[in-house]
Order: sequence, then C-alpha cells, then structure tokens
Amino acid sequence: MTTFRELFLEQLGDIHSAENQITKALPKLVEAATDDELKDALSTHLHETHKQIERLEKVFEELGEKPVSKMCMGMKGLLKEGDEGLQKGLSGPLGDALIIANAQRVEHYEISAYGTAVAWARQLDLDEVADFLDESLDEEAAADEKLTSIAEGGLLTAGLNEEAVGRK
Repeated sequence: MTTFRELFLEQLGDIHSAENQITKALPKLVEAATDDELKDALSTHLHETHKQIERLEKVFEELGEKPVSKMCMGMKGLLKEGDEGLQKGLSGPLGDALIIANAQRVEHYEISAYGTAVAWARQLDLDEVADFLDESLDEEAAADEKLTSIAEGGLLTAGLNEEAVGRK
C-alpha cells in the first residue's frame, strides 16, 4: 500500500465486510428479543443495513473499483461476543438489555468506521462518496439513539423486579 486512496479503499472494504456480517447476525437478535419495540428497531436496522451495503457498492462503483474482499476482524469479534451473550439463554428484559448492550457496541464501531470514511472521502475531494457514506453514518447514529431510548425508556419497568435488578 503506497497511497492514501489505497488505504481508503481498504477501509471501505472493512466496512463492507462488517455490514455483510451484520446482516447475518441481526436476524438472530430479532428472534431472541422479546420487547416489540426492540424487535422493530432491529428489523428496521436490518433493512437499513442492506441499503448501506448497496450504498457502499455504489461508492466502489463511483471510484471505479470492485468491493475489496477483506474480513473485518473487529466486527467478527463483536458479533462473537454477542453470540456468546445469546448463549447465556437470558430472556425477557434481561435478555433484551444484553441484546441492546451488544448491539450498541456494534453501532459504535460502525459510527467510528463511517465517521473516518466520511472525513477521508472529503480529504480526497470525493464529495459524492462522502455524501453516500454520511447517509449511512446518520443511520448508524439514529439506530444507536433508538437503542438508547429503548433501554432508558422502560427496561427496568418492563418486568424487572427488585431482585432481578440486584436490590433486595
């Protein structure tokens, strides 16, 4: 690798891999969630993720490149942690709280990746590419905010009793 453009393309490939991995993980989270609002938020984000992959493919096309095939190890690790959480067999509000925690780790990773990609695209004077990436960044931030809202909006009042919260 000898140019900033090559580094940028590598980072886009990393994001592309991450998004593809997420499309395989989200259906499991939707199935495991018990809160209807959480199920809806995860389902909505799965649909958005498919659009983000399409957008990334347009970015590569705009750059005259094919999507780089590079496994995103960061996302792989985050999703493995999420799977381990699901294997704990928690359900109801406790399970939903764990799903939100793991999903937000994923969202924060994506926000970081897209934020960097947008900044780099602007530095490379690729404004149309930056706009595509910025649209995905906005969706990731909105998904994170939605998960925070669900967590703050009633997980403790949605069925967790004092013992489950850890207060006796």
